Formats: sequence, C-alpha cells, structure tokens
Amino acid sequence: MTAGANMTTVLSVRELRKSFTLHTIDGRTTTSLRGIDLDVTAGEHVALAGPSGAGKSSLLRCIHRSYLPDSGTVTLTTEHGPVELTSLPDREMARVRGRELGYVSQFLTAPPRTGPWEVVAAAGRRRGMSRADARDAAAESLRRLSLDEALWDVDCGVLSGGERQRVNIAAGTVNPPRLLLLDEPVSALDPVNRERALELIASLSASGVAVLAVFHDLEAMHRLASRVLRFSDGVIAHEGTPAEVLGVAA
Repeated sequence: MTAGANMTTVLSVRELRKSFTLHTIDGRTTTSLRGIDLDVTAGEHVALAGPSGAGKSSLLRCIHRSYLPDSGTVTLTTEHGPVELTSLPDREMARVRGRELGYVSQFLTAPPRTGPWEVVAAAGRRRGMSRADARDAAAESLRRLSLDEALWDVDCGVLSGGERQRVNIAAGTVNPPRLLLLDEPVSALDPVNRERALELIASLSASGVAVLAVFHDLEAMHRLASRVLRFSDGVIAHEGTPAEVLGVAA
C-alpha cells in the first residue's frame, strides 16, 4: 500500500496493534487491530468496510489518539514535516488535532451553552484563521449544510440528532485539515441533507484533503472512495477499488 512516487503521503500507519481488557466482564482481552499497515495520500478518499467489531472505528481512534495503540506507528505529514503521533506529548498532540487532523464522528461534542456558529468558528480558528475569517467560513459551512440560521446561536444540546451531525460535519470541514477522519458522519441525516453532506465531503479531494472514512452505506462508498479496505477480525482482508471490493454498484 505504498503511495505513488508523484503523490504526497499524508498518513502512514505501520504494524498498528490495539487490544482491550474487558474489566466489566471477566477481565478477558480482546484484540481489535492486528498489525495494520496503511498509507493515505493527498486528495485520496479511503473507505473502511467490514462488519461491526472488525476494527474500523478502532483504527480511526488510534490515529486520532483517542485510543493509544499497544504498538506500531502513526505518522502524519504536517506543514513542518512528518510527525509520529503515538509518542507525541499530549500538548503537541492537541495542537496537531486542532490544525492538521480532523475527526467527525456520529456524535457532536460541544461545550455547554455554545451554539453551532461558535463551534464551527472555533474549529476554523484552531486551523489558523482569524476570528473574522473563521466566523465568515463557519457561516458559509452552515449554510452549505442548510442549518437554519435561527439555530446558529442555540445551545447545541437542544438540537436534533441530524442537526448536531451537520454541525459536526461543518466543524470538521471548515478550512479543511490535511487529514480528515470520518466515522459514520451521515448516519442521522435525512436524504436531502445526506446529499448535501456527501457533496461537501466529495469536494474535499480537489483541495488535496486526505480522507479516511467509515461508512456502512455502500452507495456512499461507491460514490466517494478512490480505494476501499475491507476489514475482518482486525486485519485488512481485501483492498481495491469500490467495484473490486464491494461489487458493482446497483
């Protein structure tokens, strides 16, 4: 899975392993990742397929370092050169997350009494935008995802699941980071808003954003992915184009 010579490798994962001890059951250990190797290049959209529990979300969380892997390396190419994330001090990791690495999950985490406009603008500021530019970019992102302007200053905690998911997508894609991790980002959206979100995600490739995404939606993977990795029991069992891995789209 080596990138082509003329492509910039944004993410390089080598021999990544992760296990969990189930303290609340009987202390047994379960293995989630069994030596994953993966490269993602600038502008590439790599989709992770496979059944629940195969290791897809664990991989995203180890890259984001929400989980600390047992062993292996995760190297991100930043504006200052390659950075190995698994050994990075927490303060520096927070800086990298703010500027270089985005993560959009199914669920929005927002400070109490904070509205969508401020949540998205704060993400823009972390990525180097001025306060004024960040607010303008946040407004554009929220409009693109069709979030009612009457909700922009409403506490995110009172929004519907689909509204929160759109805020999450807007925050993840405003002034897009070098690498964007997506974990079921459109699962709560109705068909119209799902289409808007998928169009926004599709547009990132032209900006050179590397995307690593988990979708259970086969149509979305066929539409967005340049490459699909099928996970099985913590390993990459099959890799190729969407048609090669998923079959021909209906």
